[in-house]
Amino acid sequence: MKLLEVNDLYVSYGDVPVLHGVTLSVEEGEIVTIVGANGAGKTTLLKTVSGFLKPTQGEILFLGEKISYLYPHKIVEKGLVCIPEGRKIFPTLSVLENLQLGAYISRAKLRRAENLEKVFSMFPILRERSEQLAGTLSGGEQQMLAIARGLMAMPRLLMLDEPSLGLAPKVVMEIFNVVREMNKEGTTILLVEQNVFGALELSNRGYVLENGRIFLEGKSSDLLKNEHIREAYLGI
Repeated sequence: MKLLEVNDLYVSYGDVPVLHGVTLSVEEGEIVTIVGANGAGKTTLLKTVSGFLKPTQGEILFLGEKISYLYPHKIVEKGLVCIPEGRKIFPTLSVLENLQLGAYISRAKLRRAENLEKVFSMFPILRERSEQLAGTLSGGEQQMLAIARGLMAMPRLLMLDEPSLGLAPKVVMEIFNVVREMNKEGTTILLVEQNVFGALELSNRGYVLENGRIFLEGKSSDLLKNEHIREAYLGI
């Protein structure tokens, strides 16, 4: 079953075109990765799917329903949640308060205590730091908090924008392990990453975005063998 379909999407910032006819899909239960260099349009794509930018052409479907022009909070209510680049936590609120804010939609409010226990089980460090101000956490802990806050909204599809950015290699491994565990527990994942090797190893399928266009797509195992990817992104 297709959760997300992006069809022939064009997006511009003012008069500057950024995405040019992007088409992709995410099936329920998958981890799908979008990789590409800085400026390729990866974050623009996620912002458009999330409702923060509006396409100039094309359509976005979630669970078969067109969401191209919905407001971001309406998209979240439908079960499509994005963890933005840079985490965007509330630094002057506690860890617990950040998590509680993640459960603002009605169905998540009803199960807030249950879901809080789930994320604390997945991220034990957040339970330990629940009363601590979020801004005093380490970079890796802040990323875990951002992911946990997104899970509090009970997403059908969770989009992650550069979750490994600025983190030490050991912490990156922890974050990728968390993504794998979330998927095993039933959350479908769309992952945008500059860590091409790690992201493709983690995912089922991948898309390579270059200059606002899908340049390559396929099974992640096949993309890892592709000569262009090995030369351009893996340095092999």
